[in-house]
Amino acid sequence: MNTFGFLLGLATLFIIGLGFIWVIRGERYFGLLWWPYILGLGFVLIVLSLFLHNDWGSALSGITGASLVWGTTEFKEQAVRTELGWYPFYAKKIQPPFASIIKKWKAPHL
Repeated sequence: MNTFGFLLGLATLFIIGLGFIWVIRGERYFGLLWWPYILGLGFVLIVLSLFLHNDWGSALSGITGASLVWGTTEFKEQAVRTELGWYPFYAKKIQPPFASIIKKWKAPHL
């Protein structure tokens, strides 16, 4: 019996589930302006998955990277939900490096 697909499916479900949590917490404590860094980390993990020889490492790296890329598109929507009062607002957000430049960029969304 080959359990690789089953266990990979469970791991994917877990990683995507954590994606919901980190988007909510990440926007609350860090804010919308961190999206380029998270997007970059997601793409790095996806590219890294191409060069890993271990099946588990490659698959989990690609899934985590894709979840991070998806999460950056949700950062803007989460900021809007916070403004509407659906989630608590945290005023002392940690500003990213080059925040003044990032403010000029349009955040990705689906």
